[in-house]
Amino acid sequence: MDSFQKEIDERTNLTASNKFELLLFRLGSDPHGERSELFGINVFKIREIVPMPPVTKAAGMQSPMLGMVNIRGQIISVIDLPAVVGCVPKTGLNILLVTEYARSTQAFAVESVDEIVRLEWKQVLSAETKAGGRFVTSIARLDSEQDGNRLAQVLDVEQILHEIMPTNREENVAGMAKVAGRMRPGTIAIAADDSKVARSLIEQGLRAMDIPFEMHNTGLHAWEKIQRIAREARSEGVPITDKIAFVLTDLEMPEMDGFTLTRNIKGDDFLKRIPVIVHSSLSGEANEDHVRSVGGDAYVAKFEANELSASILGVLGAPA
Repeated sequence: MDSFQKEIDERTNLTASNKFELLLFRLGSDPHGERSELFGINVFKIREIVPMPPVTKAAGMQSPMLGMVNIRGQIISVIDLPAVVGCVPKTGLNILLVTEYARSTQAFAVESVDEIVRLEWKQVLSAETKAGGRFVTSIARLDSEQDGNRLAQVLDVEQILHEIMPTNREENVAGMAKVAGRMRPGTIAIAADDSKVARSLIEQGLRAMDIPFEMHNTGLHAWEKIQRIAREARSEGVPITDKIAFVLTDLEMPEMDGFTLTRNIKGDDFLKRIPVIVHSSLSGEANEDHVRSVGGDAYVAKFEANELSASILGVLGAPA
């Protein structure tokens, strides 16, 4: 096994202990200050990091779209990330982060790259209750100590792409098949995703399928809700499947990731019959294989409405 494959395997295996690696980079200073904030993105989303190549700007293209680059024969759109979040790079746009997200490839121009850090998901807190902007999904505490002050803002790539490169995903939701009574009366779906735009699309899809659900913005919140429902089911002497029809979870989430949530469900004798569908922008065979290894029942790339609908119908035992 070569060193590159070994490195990939090591990073994939981090999920067994609720850990991940975060690439830290800088975008410049705030227009009203001198401080250069740290930002982060999951290493699994990064295909490669390259020095800033020549950029071709198409006619009519406006900020924050910079233009297009040719990387080994592939034409890739380039997004000015400092312009997106309101930063001013002091030394220019020097680095290109080529990312793979939900079966698409795009590049983000940044000022500089700092390092890759290995963190536990419990070190990452939801930004929705903090001071994060609309493009920040969570805040990563880089110090292991509880009161550490070294922080990084984890960007909501889904929200950024949704606003800058909109698609017709909302229109596709309307065509999702209805469950037509395939769920047991009184059951609900538990869904978890830390991205606002992803939650909105999921909610639209579940409503289009006439599925009652509860939405959570972290894996930990979803797990705590599942445990509360399990206590109710045990006290009533009914199986958990009389309460929860399925769980739909993202992989990257503050406090507890989707791998750990899936493993917790499938490792519990009372809960293991709950179908778990993983719905993630982290594509690739390594992630899909790992989802299967922790007991996930289906893996769907974001946001493919027809595939999500088929997976839901599949775990419910209904024809797609």
